[in-house]
Amino acid sequence: MKDSAIIVSGGMDSITLLYDKKDEIALGISFDYGSNHNAREIPFAQMHCERLGIKHIVINLDFMHRYFKSSLLDGADAIPEGHYEADNMKSTVVPFRNGIMLSIAIGIAESHNLKKVLIANHGGDHTIYPDCRPEFIHAIDKAARYGTFINVGVSAPYTDITKGQIASIGKRLGIDYRETWSCYKGGVVHCGKCGTCIERKEALAEAGIEDPTVYEG
Repeated sequence: MKDSAIIVSGGMDSITLLYDKKDEIALGISFDYGSNHNAREIPFAQMHCERLGIKHIVINLDFMHRYFKSSLLDGADAIPEGHYEADNMKSTVVPFRNGIMLSIAIGIAESHNLKKVLIANHGGDHTIYPDCRPEFIHAIDKAARYGTFINVGVSAPYTDITKGQIASIGKRLGIDYRETWSCYKGGVVHCGKCGTCIERKEALAEAGIEDPTVYEG
């Protein structure tokens, strides 16, 4: 039964979840919040939803670009290079981004009589992104159920696994990760040096997938 909406960015994780739960998903929701890489990601989200026969919408959140502080919103040159474990990657946090997106998606879900909102946060996000942590997901799921007439829930099935394990799911599903975008700099090709590019490389290697990504240099 198609009773779910999904927040789908066009990155590896959300596209994997899209295919993993395709039989449950009635609506894909992407958010354009003015990040460097939105323009690269969202077309992949739309393409995959269309391929699966899932309705796809894009919600404009341009106020975040205007009022929120994050290197993710300040242009490619502001994006730090290095691993996610480095302290400088905290600059890429967009304050309460998942909370805002989930709140909107929950309202859209209830408006379409959908009982669930799916999101593809994962274990590797927890250190620097507070609104990816299990505690947050549990709290917003509870709030959504209390705050909607039809008890819309939030489901984040990848919360306790790594990106490499997500890539392994994608491998089993036959996903071509060339048709996803990760790089925070949002250039013509992946930079290969920012946190998301490094994490992408590590995840594909962990899953035993030959990396099909074109990187700079």
